[in-house]
Amino acid sequence: MAADPFDKAGLHQAEDVLKAHGVDAYFRAAAERTGDSHIIIDGRRVLMAGSADYLGLSTHPRLVEAAVAATRRYGTTVSGSRALNGTLDLHVTLEERIAAFLGQEAAAVTTTGFQANLALSALLGRDDVAFGDARNHASLIEAVRLGWGKARSYRDPEQLRSRLAAAPDGGGRLVFTDGVFSMDGDVADLRELRAVADAYGAKLVVDAAHDMGVLGVGGAGLAAGLRVDLITSTFSKAFGSLGGVLAGPRDNVRYLRSNARSVLFSAALPPASAAAALAALEVIAAEPERRARALDLAESLHNGLRSLGYDTRPSTTPIIPVRFTTMAEAGTFWAGLFEAGVFTNLVGPPAATTPALRLSLTANHDESHVATVLSAFHDVGGGRGTDLPPVTMTR
Repeated sequence: MAADPFDKAGLHQAEDVLKAHGVDAYFRAAAERTGDSHIIIDGRRVLMAGSADYLGLSTHPRLVEAAVAATRRYGTTVSGSRALNGTLDLHVTLEERIAAFLGQEAAAVTTTGFQANLALSALLGRDDVAFGDARNHASLIEAVRLGWGKARSYRDPEQLRSRLAAAPDGGGRLVFTDGVFSMDGDVADLRELRAVADAYGAKLVVDAAHDMGVLGVGGAGLAAGLRVDLITSTFSKAFGSLGGVLAGPRDNVRYLRSNARSVLFSAALPPASAAAALAALEVIAAEPERRARALDLAESLHNGLRSLGYDTRPSTTPIIPVRFTTMAEAGTFWAGLFEAGVFTNLVGPPAATTPALRLSLTANHDESHVATVLSAFHDVGGGRGTDLPPVTMTR
């Protein structure tokens, strides 16, 4: 008898385990987002402490107005690929400005960040080898799977060095890494990776999804000022919009926009999203205090959780992980926080090797919101640690 292709392990089974413990953590529908960093779920008002909208731009008046104006001018979609009938002047302007922002020669805008990374599969021929950090985002992993080349993972620059040294001659070598790792919140040693890649004639590709707009000089990301062969990123986080980007040397970008199937065979970025991303670039330049505030709030939450006995290492960024031994334990804690009015992200395999709650605050939060999160952790954890720590802001 043939096996059932739908009968495989996955998130649906994790959901079943959690629901057996009374936890309903996934696909929860928000009926409203309020202006004070809260959402309404099942009629309850809870603090959103899990959004990757790091600069709080998704509700910024300039982005909202730009999206509305673009929709009125161009309609809701272009209904075609960029190569044929889907290119707008908005796309061209966005590509020019995001390339300048990132300090690169050229850029190509894609419909999502996931599609931007899938485009990398077009780089991998049969004799090529892709070396990816073991904690890379799923979209980078899928790009390697889609390509014709061989895949090798590495844990650190030294292991990368040894695996590059052992790679067969004759094919291309590409190193793929996140700039900021999406689950643990720590950063890649890009300068060391560049040095190792150069020693073995490899190309370096950096996914800047979680650092573009937030880290680096002017928010240009961790690869700012570093020679890279390609930067990929998304507008769905710090830019408060939707869409992806490929940026780098002009010839590299041109090759991918002309050969990557995820780019060639997808409808172009909707006008509203392109206009919102353009407005985000303007706000990021005009309001640098948003970056400082997001980082300050993150540091305050890191320090507060650590003082309560929760280890948020190795993160040094606005991504704040709190780990647990089992999914059931993490799920029960998630449910307790939800009942206390705080919404976080419950993550586990395959997104994270260890069950965890993944927190992040935005520039729209304030000190009182940090205090609310810390109070909820203190109470749900049974008074773990000592007294509630004071909320201190360093910037």
